[in-house]
Formats: sequence, structure tokens, C-alpha cells
Amino acid sequence: MELKGLHHVSALTANAAANFEFYTQVMGMRLVKKTVNQDDTSVYHLFYGDDQANPGTELTFFEIPNAGRNRDGVDSISGTSLRVASDQALAYWKQRLEQYEVEHEEIKQRFGRATLALRDREGMRLILVSDEKNTGVAGGIPWAGSSIPQEYGIVGLGPVHLTVREPEATAYVLTEIMRFRLKGTYPALVEGQPDIQVYETGQGGTGAEVHIEPRTDLAEERLGRGGVHHVAFRVDNEAELRKWVDRIQEMRLPSSGFVDRYYFGALYFREPNGILFELSTDGPGFDVDEDMLHLGEKLALPPFLEEKREQIEAKLKPLVTT
Repeated sequence: MELKGLHHVSALTANAAANFEFYTQVMGMRLVKKTVNQDDTSVYHLFYGDDQANPGTELTFFEIPNAGRNRDGVDSISGTSLRVASDQALAYWKQRLEQYEVEHEEIKQRFGRATLALRDREGMRLILVSDEKNTGVAGGIPWAGSSIPQEYGIVGLGPVHLTVREPEATAYVLTEIMRFRLKGTYPALVEGQPDIQVYETGQGGTGAEVHIEPRTDLAEERLGRGGVHHVAFRVDNEAELRKWVDRIQEMRLPSSGFVDRYYFGALYFREPNGILFELSTDGPGFDVDEDMLHLGEKLALPPFLEEKREQIEAKLKPLVTT
């Protein structure tokens, strides 16, 4: 029962078409599944990943039309990292972001790694992180269909950043319940605030880290477009996930129990600062109902929603992804 690393991060967008354009054309990520929110089938759920839709590479978005902009604050998933192979790749990305007029910072060191922070068109906080000195969980494969040179392409999710008012409570859940390890600390990015704590699981490295940033100077976040809904961590298979269901219940954390998402099994629960965590299985995967060469081209529905396809499609605004 050891979590393998990050599985996916799910955020909110108010415009699926613009979101698709940004993440495929600017960021060079592959749309690996075009489906709907299984809890609200009137809205899209888009999954972006690497060339082979590997777990640990997926950034997903629920479309909430007319959603207000996210109000950044504490008790939130405040940063989502995307891994690239090298420091040289970051230099390429800095020029690319300037070319596409994407808001970004300068390249700076975080926990001994070169990083480049940016915001997407809706203000989502992203951090490109170099794997040049990385050891641990392997990255994925850059999308072959992207215009970005393969050596510079995004290879998966990097450290997820949590901003909280009470770091001890979150750290307790990570270490005592989820079996993460404290790896180290680095100086806060805001003067006068405590050091940022780094926790890792599994083989460790950029694909298996959570960074906790304590902040006492911010109001609570109000979730909107550009905000992050939840972060998911990798579990090897369903049998192991069901053991995690029992463990979370034994620790008296309110949870969803086992949820069949068809493409993976899931378990949802909130840590004490209110951040939503998910544990997700590596399989069956996104090619269970589509050919790997044609992922994301058509609206995919799990079997339990297929009989409602006509009603579901009638509520969705057409989204061309080919």
C-alpha cells in the first residue's frame, strides 16, 4: 500500500474550446479523452496527457460555462507543475511563452530545480519544472503530434503545491495516513512566511511530490475558472485501492468509498484544510474504449452513460477536436 506518485490534477475552465486550443497548440499536450463530468453530464470533462495517455501525465478540466474567475487564497491547490526534460527546455519555453503572449515569471530555483511559473489564459497557476537533476518516478513521452520539438515537450505532472493555513494538519494526513515521507524544505517565495515543506511517495522525484506552503496572510480561496478542483495520486490496481478505502474509513476521514470511473477506479476524501484528494488506479486506461491512435477525437462515454448519449450530446456545445 504505497502510492506511486501523482495520477492527475483536475481544474475548472469556463470555455472548453479555448482550453483545448491552449493546451494542445500552446502547451503541446495531447487530448487523450473527451468525455463528460460523470456527476454532471451536461458539461465536458477534458483530459490532456502524454503521447500514450500514461497515468501521472494527465491534467484534466471540467467545463463550467460562465464560471467566475478563481480567487486565489489558502486551503487550495495553488500550483500545478508540468515536467520537462532539461534546463535547456525551460529556456525554449520562456521564448515560446513570450511568442504566444502567455503571462510568465523568470526562470528560478525551487528545491534545487530550475522552474518557470506561468498562468494559462484563465489564470491557472502552472509551473514548468526541469527534470535535469531528477531521480525517481519516470516521466512519460511527449506528444508526437505537437509542433514542439520532442526534447522540449511536456512529459508529465510535477510537484503539486498546496497553500494552507495549518500545515501540520495536512502533513499529518500525508505522512500518517497516506505514507508520504518528508524530503526537505526550501525558503518561502513570500518574505516573512515559513519554509515550504516537500513530501514524497513511492520512488520519489518530481512525479511524486507534494509541496506545502504555509500562509498566514491570505483569505480562503474561492474556486472558479482557473482554479484546481482536486489532485489524484496513483494506486497500482483495484484490489489495492479497496484496501485504501478501508484504511481511510478506519482513520475516520469522510470519503466517497470506491467509485468506478470506468477508465480508472477512484476514492475521494478531504484533508483537514478542506483540499480534495483522490486515489486513482493506473488502469484500465483511456484506450479501453478508443484506439490509442485516435484518443480524444470523439465524445467517449462509459458504458453506464452510453444509453443516454443522445440526451447528453443534445446538452453539449459541439467541440471539434480533430
